[in-house]
Amino acid sequence: MDIGIRTLQGVHVLKLNGKLHLGDPVDNLRATFDQLMAPGDNRFVLDLSNVPTMDSSGIGVLVKTLTALKRQGGDLKLVKPSKFVVQTLRMLGVLNLFQLFEDESTAVGAFG
Repeated sequence: MDIGIRTLQGVHVLKLNGKLHLGDPVDNLRATFDQLMAPGDNRFVLDLSNVPTMDSSGIGVLVKTLTALKRQGGDLKLVKPSKFVVQTLRMLGVLNLFQLFEDESTAVGAFG
């Protein structure tokens, strides 16, 4: 899995490409979040448009990151999760924790 990172209006936008599952993909995403959050940054948009599947460990990273960001007054917004990812989030009972958006600019703009 590849992770592209850029910053728009003070919001880190991460674009993932590939499956987010146990092992290197989850470890790399966790390390990326930790590195970007270290200086106190707390506003993130995660573009999932190129993530066909995600397992429970991938969702665990998202929930853990969201919780940490909320404690710091921030948020994690999701862009274009696949139908499979949405169904998995719903099945695990965490879909309602996240705000979902159809495009990056709307998600970034939601930070105000």
